[in-house]
Amino acid sequence: MTTTIYLNPTCLENLDLSPAQIVIEKLVQEPLANEQQLHFDISYPRESNDPRELSEIPEVRLWFIRLDAYYPWLPYFLDWKSGELARYVAMLVPHQFSSREGIQFNPEALEIFVMSKIFVLMTWLSDRSIEPENKLRSMAQVLGYDIDLAFFQLLSAEGN
Repeated sequence: MTTTIYLNPTCLENLDLSPAQIVIEKLVQEPLANEQQLHFDISYPRESNDPRELSEIPEVRLWFIRLDAYYPWLPYFLDWKSGELARYVAMLVPHQFSSREGIQFNPEALEIFVMSKIFVLMTWLSDRSIEPENKLRSMAQVLGYDIDLAFFQLLSAEGN
């Protein structure tokens, strides 16, 4: 069952996380049952001739930066299959749009983002007795990275 967070201009412009907090706090109660179920419905008015994507609007991006700082493990709950993970990443990682190739992330910035999320989620999932390796490898693959299992063994051996 998918869960949607509705965002309006007022909450975005005021950096009000409460619409997300209400939903996310419920999801966290049963993380396994709510894995990859989260969507955002973003309402932000634009002029008809405004070619920007939502991820290019500073007020929208800033709201997502604040959300990510508050819930750095949120990608676990996003619906990866529907593209929600990629849209979330676009809010946080520098990118360009190509009419032929779609979104093109800055490669170094994307790599930093992926590795940061692996570190955060490795701990967050382990703390909840959820096996992290396959989930994190799958998340990385959605973003174009193949993480070797030996990397996770290294992290586990270090106790991190």
